[in-house]
Amino acid sequence: MRKGGKMKALARIFLGLVIFDAAVTVPTPEPINYDSEAYDATVEDLDTLYNYENIPIDQAETERVMLSGNRELLTPAPLPGENQEEDEDEESTPRLIDGSSPQEPEFTGLLGPHTNEDFPTCLLCTCIGTTVYCDDHELDTVPPLPKNTAYFYSRFNRIKKINKNDFASLNDLKRIDLTSNLISEIDEDAFRKLPHLRELVLRDNKIRQLPELPATLTFIDISNNRLGRKGIKQEAFKDMYDLHHLYLTDNNLDHIPLPLPESLRALHLQNNNILEMHEDTFCNVKNLTYIRKALEDIRLDGNPINLSKTPQAYMCLPRLPIGSLV
Repeated sequence: MRKGGKMKALARIFLGLVIFDAAVTVPTPEPINYDSEAYDATVEDLDTLYNYENIPIDQAETERVMLSGNRELLTPAPLPGENQEEDEDEESTPRLIDGSSPQEPEFTGLLGPHTNEDFPTCLLCTCIGTTVYCDDHELDTVPPLPKNTAYFYSRFNRIKKINKNDFASLNDLKRIDLTSNLISEIDEDAFRKLPHLRELVLRDNKIRQLPELPATLTFIDISNNRLGRKGIKQEAFKDMYDLHHLYLTDNNLDHIPLPLPESLRALHLQNNNILEMHEDTFCNVKNLTYIRKALEDIRLDGNPINLSKTPQAYMCLPRLPIGSLV
């Protein structure tokens, strides 16, 4: 037993020496310095300090996505093995946040399409929902409008001409107000192809002739212009079955533009050159029981016409026209 005890003691001593030798040979790690000099250390310095394995650079890259207002959104680039079917040209093209390209002509973006001066319309004007306000901005042309524009106001500017492409493809447009400009010319197709246009206001301009208008209109105001004998096409308002208000005051008209739709409620023709009126202007002389209930507001004051000469012309109306009876 004594011999066995001596062997165990020797074994323990030998094992202790081996452990001690191993502990002495292990290098002591250098402490990490967090003072101000090392706090902004580069990634390469930290890699050397911690002896990290090198990470492939294409996994650490990010691509920049341009936003309106010169902001940038950083998104991680695809990892190796992911779908990368786009060619290099497409990858190098800057993309907006919705994925479209700023070079695309149909792009409207957050600030609307760009004007001829490469300036966004909604930065030049004020866009609230589907309404665009461009009042009093010294504009000489209609600016490019967002495709969803429903109401457009560009009053008190210097616009001289309405081109056929100014409102092209604006299928949601319901109201156009170009009051107090310098408009003297309007292309024939400027308004005709707008499927939902309801209100057209062109008062206080220099318009001599109206183009063909869409039959969807309910409100028309072309007061204080230069419309004369040939300024309004024959039967221009005949098919406007929803037209309620027609304002043609302060022009050079010498006649009432007929026929007028049954839906008409207000007709203002004051301060023109209307000389005469026929018995069938408003009523149907062949049907004495015909009553025109809707037309309650007719203004003919300021014209060289004597309304008392044609009393049969008002028999079907709920109210007499306002004008001279002498």
